[in-house]
Amino acid sequence: MKNSIPEVRGFFQRDRTWHPPSFAPGYRSTVVRSPRYAPISFPNTLSEVTGPVFGHSMLGELDNDLTVNYAKPGESAIGPRIVVYGRVLDENGRPVPNTLVEIWQANAGGRYRHKKDTYLAPLDPNFGGCGRTVTDEEGRYWFRTIQPGAYPWPNGVNDWRPAHIHFSVFGPGFVQRLISQFYFEGDPMIWKCPIVRTIPDERAIERLIAKLDMDATVPFDSRAYKFDIVLRGSNSTLFENRKEGN
Repeated sequence: MKNSIPEVRGFFQRDRTWHPPSFAPGYRSTVVRSPRYAPISFPNTLSEVTGPVFGHSMLGELDNDLTVNYAKPGESAIGPRIVVYGRVLDENGRPVPNTLVEIWQANAGGRYRHKKDTYLAPLDPNFGGCGRTVTDEEGRYWFRTIQPGAYPWPNGVNDWRPAHIHFSVFGPGFVQRLISQFYFEGDPMIWKCPIVRTIPDERAIERLIAKLDMDATVPFDSRAYKFDIVLRGSNSTLFENRKEGN
């Protein structure tokens, strides 16, 4: 028996007023994507809940180093080198180990390696733009990558996305996936972005900004940014696909 206070889920309710509305005309895509009818809930099947199970055996040696995991031997991606690190935590600040974290991003010029990305910035032949890792026993994760560039998008006449990295966190089942993106401290374009402006609470936006950590830099190599991912509770990271958290 452990002499610990049992969890009571009601104590960890998420503040739903933080979340952007489904219909936000300033973010043009929501006009056609926002639901017009009440959502219908479908129960998960056994295969969705129980598998597949992710583990360290699925990872390649360079999966969390985007500077070289797509590069030719002896070469590396072009752009400002950074380390992104942090912890995956539950609502009590406890680490969540053995959790698969994936990231995907544009290159230093602001272009994705995707056939539908027609931005004029050049592709980097040594940068694939995606990586993954599994948290350790203390919930820690880290990636080495290139700081992405800003890019224009066809929302308004002159709308730009600030530099950002998309990420997702997987539970043990395939449908247990949370998706979001983080920005970089000090970027003035964050507050001009139509997507960011749909978030009604500045505190929620701040939770999506990775903090510059000069104490964790690699001298003459990479700056470092810290970004903790909180899965549930009042301090939860803002997730795009599940407002209630994990």
